[in-house]
Amino acid sequence: MQKRPVALITGANGEIGRSLIETLHRDGRYRIVTLDLSPLPEKWRPLCHETYAGNILDRYLLDQLAAHHEIEAVFHLAALLSTRGERDPELAHQINVEGTLHLLRMAQSLTMRLDRPVKFLFPSSIAAYGIPTLAQKQAFGRIREDQGLEPITMYGVNKLYAEHLGRYFMRHYRMLAANSERSVRLDFRSVRFPGLISAETVPSGGTSDYGPEMLHAAAQNKPYACFVGPEAQIPFMAMPDAIKALMSLLDAPRERLSLPAYNVGAFSLTAAEFVARVKKAFPNAQVTYAIDPARARIVDSWPADVDDTAARNDWQWSPDYGIDRAFDEYLVPAIRARYRD
Repeated sequence: MQKRPVALITGANGEIGRSLIETLHRDGRYRIVTLDLSPLPEKWRPLCHETYAGNILDRYLLDQLAAHHEIEAVFHLAALLSTRGERDPELAHQINVEGTLHLLRMAQSLTMRLDRPVKFLFPSSIAAYGIPTLAQKQAFGRIREDQGLEPITMYGVNKLYAEHLGRYFMRHYRMLAANSERSVRLDFRSVRFPGLISAETVPSGGTSDYGPEMLHAAAQNKPYACFVGPEAQIPFMAMPDAIKALMSLLDAPRERLSLPAYNVGAFSLTAAEFVARVKKAFPNAQVTYAIDPARARIVDSWPADVDDTAARNDWQWSPDYGIDRAFDEYLVPAIRARYRD
């Protein structure tokens, strides 16, 4: 009996990673191998073929993974996010760029060994955008993939560059080599996620976490001071739709894909509209505004919404969770249950 191929998940301990493990396990096509700095908690280990604790900067470890497992899909989720990235830009560059380069090199080596393209799924971010003024942000409206690409955070710079690295490996890798035209190259696919909201995990202080932080505070009857102003607006997405996007892009026929990196959208709302949703669910919620100018500036540089026409046309992207369903069926019931006495 032929063994199932392996899907490697880096950054498996994150909120996307744990949800993806459960989804891939149910799907059943792949044996799951995970890599994270911290050991994977016991709850998720039975769903995996093998788990590793290690650093994506460790090239020897990655070579060992490639040698011992027939990896046909890589979900490269490991990253240093925007808030921490601004506190340590050099470390962010190491993890987000050099780490990604190591994974791409490994996937390309596997592609050549297997003589078929390894699929490399890369979650990018709306942080790849950078819009200089609020007037321009309003003028852009729903932004396309080729607009406003002047990110102001190290995380956004890293994500945009990593998209270009992936495009290079897929289309132009070692173009001057003697057999360049005949060589097999990896299959890079990326989505630019909006602010992701999970009902399963507590927000960890990310730049887009002011929304979910409000919900968790309200569910605990704690006051919350929002670090952006009431008019601040970015797109959001419920975590199940983020997993759906990755799986849909994984399954899309290569010939249908016109872009290396796609926008995916679900719903967009201002901080004030988020507050209204929170107070609808938790009438006693206490939300005030204590604007952090630096973090607010980052949010203001991100688009108010994204144009995901390309994803809808190329691989039939469509979110399951619009704003009403995201709050009423997914977020509020689960977060309320988490803190119920």
